[in-house]
Amino acid sequence: MAGDCIFCKIVNGDIPCSKIYEEQRILAFMDINPLSPGHCLVIPKEHHATLIDCPSDLLAELASRLPAIAQAVIAVTNADGYNLLNNNHRSAGQLVDHVHFYIIPRKQGDGIISHAKPSPYAPGQLEKLTTAILAKLKSI
Repeated sequence: MAGDCIFCKIVNGDIPCSKIYEEQRILAFMDINPLSPGHCLVIPKEHHATLIDCPSDLLAELASRLPAIAQAVIAVTNADGYNLLNNNHRSAGQLVDHVHFYIIPRKQGDGIISHAKPSPYAPGQLEKLTTAILAKLKSI
């Protein structure tokens, strides 16, 4: 547990939450500042700051629970769809340094912005990045 981590305090029971799912290593609870009704978070109980920091077996266990939790949330909220989000580091919008996934129920025309404006690669940039990423993956 990280001392100042709000999610670790929730796991410890120091801060209350509205639990919707709990097992030995995984906890899901309602977001207290939702983008839409039913917006929830799914976290590992162990403290790991980002996706990359989380052990692969724990991440696999967490990921395997996401479909059932999402299905329950979507059914109860009568949503048309949902966003599954994971932000890593401040530049990507991560506000709590404890890996977590958001399940955000969506309805057509709900006004929640979920699309960034894409832009094409500069000439040669796609090929250069592809080659560099492939090489890096071989060394990881």
